[in-house]
Amino acid sequence: MKDIYLLLTKSDTFISKAIYLMTQDSYTHISISFEENLQPMYSCARKYTYSPIPAGIRNESFEKGFYNKNQHIPCALYKLTVKKEIYYKAKFILESILNHSQDYKYNLMGLILCKLEVPYRRNHYYFCSEFVSEILAYSQAIELPKLPCLMKPSDYLLFEELECLYQGNIGELIKYRSLCKRMIHPFYYINRIYKELLYNRKI
Repeated sequence: MKDIYLLLTKSDTFISKAIYLMTQDSYTHISISFEENLQPMYSCARKYTYSPIPAGIRNESFEKGFYNKNQHIPCALYKLTVKKEIYYKAKFILESILNHSQDYKYNLMGLILCKLEVPYRRNHYYFCSEFVSEILAYSQAIELPKLPCLMKPSDYLLFEELECLYQGNIGELIKYRSLCKRMIHPFYYINRIYKELLYNRKI
């Protein structure tokens, strides 16, 4: 079995505020990653930190760019466990899109029609949850209750198949990831025991 990770966020950008006004949803953006450390992590989002346009398929980094400069925004991290063949099929679909990422644009019209529950799919156009949902649907990683173009980020809060790993803000998530990496490292416990013995403290 393998894991696919979904990160839901709600920023204070103009687009996010507009989505919130339309939906009142807890989260307004979703990203997908196939790695435990969430890097790389992809979505359909702004290309530049300080400008909402242009937008397209992006690798969203914690070390630089938008998230690095906006660590206060709330987020929730979920894990979807799937069979290996489904995991690699979903990853292949993502890589196929990435190979032509320059051809993809932000589906603003689709976003508006999504709120109105009007299905509208344009070739080479995505909004964030449509992008993630299409990968998951086409790979059969999860059964969606509606078309990818009608899925909203907060819809993913309702899936029983998803396991919530973290809820908080981006800054704390970065610390959480750092702690997890130390805890799984074979020298983490050795180093901890050494420090405890050095200062004559109990673990």
